[in-house]
Amino acid sequence: MPYAWIVEPGTKVDLSDFDPDHDAGLDKEEGKALLQVLATEIDELQELMFAARMTGLLVVFQARDTGGKDGAINRVLEYTNVQSVHVASFKAPTEDELAHDFLWRVHAHTPAKGGISLFNRSHYEDVIAVRVHKLVPKEVWKPRFDAINAFERLLTDSNTVVVKIYLHISKDEQKERLLAREEDPMKAWKLNVGDWKEREFWDATTEAYEDALSKCSTKNAPWRIVAANHKWFRDLAVAEAIRDALAPHREAWQARLDEIGDEAKANLRAYRDEVSKASA
Repeated sequence: MPYAWIVEPGTKVDLSDFDPDHDAGLDKEEGKALLQVLATEIDELQELMFAARMTGLLVVFQARDTGGKDGAINRVLEYTNVQSVHVASFKAPTEDELAHDFLWRVHAHTPAKGGISLFNRSHYEDVIAVRVHKLVPKEVWKPRFDAINAFERLLTDSNTVVVKIYLHISKDEQKERLLAREEDPMKAWKLNVGDWKEREFWDATTEAYEDALSKCSTKNAPWRIVAANHKWFRDLAVAEAIRDALAPHREAWQARLDEIGDEAKANLRAYRDEVSKASA
């Protein structure tokens, strides 16, 4: 069974059904050892993907404040070649971004073939944050579910692998992490009274996430819910999700590289024949 819960298309998600303390019966040391195995596999798969230039990978991270988006992305960067990885963070839209459709700002950051894009928040903020804080009326945000599904279908039809991850933490865990920031001088810069005010919208945010997870989990771009109270398990589940998304393409990538290699060898033989004839 995968470490992340995969939301089957058509499922009505109730986040209370998913335990954010879930650890699959593993302990921290076991989790770290398994992560190293997955990291090696992902490194090999990324190299094949980059060289074959047939497929791109988009990993979308969504979570509440302190949910672990930064930490999860940093861990992914530890076991991937950062030269072909692009990280995009989406905060409140700029004036220029607001002058365009809501997907305009994210489309430019999707990966080229061979590349990886990691989204820290994403286009889903336009059906979650704007809904919770009533930044736009329902008649504006509700149709966006269909627009998002069409956008992600465009990506997958263009050979982009889409992995969407919701990092699931409890309200108590969030409180502990916010308090820990006050005690840690290395994290004090993250302090923001807005994070505490945001807790007042916990239930509304839960409802918004449940709708997004339910309405936008499709066959080609399913949502994965990752129990994220334990950071080591979060990292393991994320790595497994990435490995599982890339692994089915290994044979096709290798076949393409074999073709490229055969073509290069044929060109080299032809060149050597020409040189040999010219010098005869």
